[in-house]
Amino acid sequence: MSDRVLVERSGGIATVTVNRPEKRNAMDVPTRKDLRDSFETVGEDDSVRAVILRGAGDGSFIAGGDIDSFAEFDHMEGLEYATKYAQGLYNYLAELPKPTVAAVDGYALGGGTEIALACDIRLATEDAKFGLPEVDIGVLPAGGGTQRLVQVVGAGRAKELILTGRIIDAGEAKEIGLANHVYPAADFDDAVLEMAESLTSKAPVAQRLAKESINRGLNAEQGLDFERMAGAFLFGTEDREEGMNAFLEDRDPEYEGR
Repeated sequence: MSDRVLVERSGGIATVTVNRPEKRNAMDVPTRKDLRDSFETVGEDDSVRAVILRGAGDGSFIAGGDIDSFAEFDHMEGLEYATKYAQGLYNYLAELPKPTVAAVDGYALGGGTEIALACDIRLATEDAKFGLPEVDIGVLPAGGGTQRLVQVVGAGRAKELILTGRIIDAGEAKEIGLANHVYPAADFDDAVLEMAESLTSKAPVAQRLAKESINRGLNAEQGLDFERMAGAFLFGTEDREEGMNAFLEDRDPEYEGR
């Protein structure tokens, strides 16, 4: 394990922290690998009863994927990326047999919102921002975003957010059910800890089976499969190349629809 992802344990609670504050905790492939290793480690640790996911530093939870790390992918590389490091990672987190809490302080964009959606409970500070702006760079949220956002906020709101790429504040996120609770920054750490401690006080086997029962009822497997294939296809389009290059060059993209 490297210092890209930190794991701390205390009183039955494991806190997993993405530690790339200089990149607003954007996730490159090595960070995603470390996250998977961390989730496997805490998932298999019987002393851990609840898991908190955080981002290091001020102003960002996880600001999505590190575009530099996949800007040159073709569609086959995009498929491998989605399968192993995007949807594969978030699916594993969603199925972790322990309650999980996303502590969203600051920006949770793209993969940041997707990984938060893979957690059971989302808590946010008042200055948190959520969004799936992948259409701005010619791709779609292929880490489960097209499925889990619908499950949380409904199809109408999910389509609006995904098709426009609009970023929303914590107040709107709470209003539509994307954030369970919103707190002032000064109260946030205590509120996150209180939620995690509440989860550790309940019967773990009952929690595990209740979580699995809910997940089975959502039955998103077909949608996730299509999302992954569609996401891979988009890596082979000219629009995707233009969108990512424009982002990296800090200019407006000019899309041609091909």
